[in-house]
Amino acid sequence: MPARSRTREAAPDPFSQRVLWVVRRIPPGRVATYGEVAALAGRPRAARAVGNIMRGCGRPDVPCHRVIAAGGRLGGYGGSEALKRSLLVAEGVAVSGVRIRDFDRKRFIFRK
Repeated sequence: MPARSRTREAAPDPFSQRVLWVVRRIPPGRVATYGEVAALAGRPRAARAVGNIMRGCGRPDVPCHRVIAAGGRLGGYGGSEALKRSLLVAEGVAVSGVRIRDFDRKRFIFRK
């Protein structure tokens, strides 16, 4: 009888690891854009890649809902923009339609 093959998740690449590290540092009640996260992870033109990493993350220790689109737009959240909005509102982030109210005040500025 042949042995069953085990499927293992591939280890995240270095860029993905840096993205997750950056996102874990966004405190509750604050947000950062996909582009800002990409730049801090070392690839300033990789905002779309950050979005793909967030979409596939699913880790409870990574607050993916705190990463938003440029200009304060909510952006996606695994297909549930309503869930993203709810999570942000629960943290004290005011959302109006599909935008963060007082975006500049809720933006998390990373200090090196």
